[in-house]
Amino acid sequence: MPTVLQLVGSPVDEFFAELSKLYARASLDALSDPRRNRMLVAHVTPGGRWSFPADLSPQSLAAAPQMSLSQAISHIEGIAPDVMVPQMFCLPGMTAYRSLFDVLGIPYIGSSAAVMALGADKAKARAVVAAAGVRVPAGRVVHDRTRTDLDYPVVVKPVSADNSVGVTLVTDARDYDRAVDDALVHDDAVLVESFIPLGREVRCGIVVRDGALLPLPLEEYAVDAASKPIRTGADKLDRDTDGALHLVAKSTDRAWMVPTDDPVTQRVWAAAERCHRALGCRDYSLFDFRIDPAGEPFFLEAGLYCSFAPSSVIAMMAAAAGTDVRQLFDDSLAELAGR
Repeated sequence: MPTVLQLVGSPVDEFFAELSKLYARASLDALSDPRRNRMLVAHVTPGGRWSFPADLSPQSLAAAPQMSLSQAISHIEGIAPDVMVPQMFCLPGMTAYRSLFDVLGIPYIGSSAAVMALGADKAKARAVVAAAGVRVPAGRVVHDRTRTDLDYPVVVKPVSADNSVGVTLVTDARDYDRAVDDALVHDDAVLVESFIPLGREVRCGIVVRDGALLPLPLEEYAVDAASKPIRTGADKLDRDTDGALHLVAKSTDRAWMVPTDDPVTQRVWAAAERCHRALGCRDYSLFDFRIDPAGEPFFLEAGLYCSFAPSSVIAMMAAAAGTDVRQLFDDSLAELAGR
């Protein structure tokens, strides 16, 4: 029976910490089973303090003793987990904290820290997949209000931010400076891309089984040429009346699974497989594509994580293909063991 350590939280800020706990709680609820695994939690708070609560309830989090990094490493060595499940979505969580487990010799499901860093940088990721033959929108990187040679409309976005934070569709040159300023709040580099007309917008997940890439059913998002030409942060996350974070994109009026016999599926699968190999992903991957009016997919960005919560995108895609989240997790453990 494997000992599984879920790495949760964020050293950066409360938003990333809350987002991590949102997914990790659902993952723990779905996967914890004393007949199948020993599921443990490591929690990192903004500022970098560690704890090892019994679960992610507010009571357990408050009761767990706080530790320094050196104390946490000693505790982890005492636990001797067989595998770590990364549940951190901030940049240090996706990179430095994965590298820590590499140093400790503890394997984890998902891509390496270097690949996560590459995937998180939209400009570098698009350059890599473009070199592999995947279509990307024309794009330029700026660090200030410098104008590009791209015709309007353009999409302006921070190079390294998720959940559509700081993303603006600019249809008029007069709005360009403000859009760049908004993006620079979240990063010191801004990607300006040509707007790909609709079309459609889809996401494609891939899992690795016995070393082979297995594309999953696509998820399509509600976009409209007139009323919603791009997805924004409001389409992904929101807060309840009590202030709790929740996922917006899971409602059926905002996202749905695409039948595998849809003509666009094979084209997107082929592009996603190229992206996976070009970026050096392992175990699983996730990519966003814009589909132009002619049905051609254009790479938008990579999202190289899976929380193994029933509400996470790869888990939902796998469920649409007939694999529930527990089997998805067990299959991933087997793939990791083989790797």
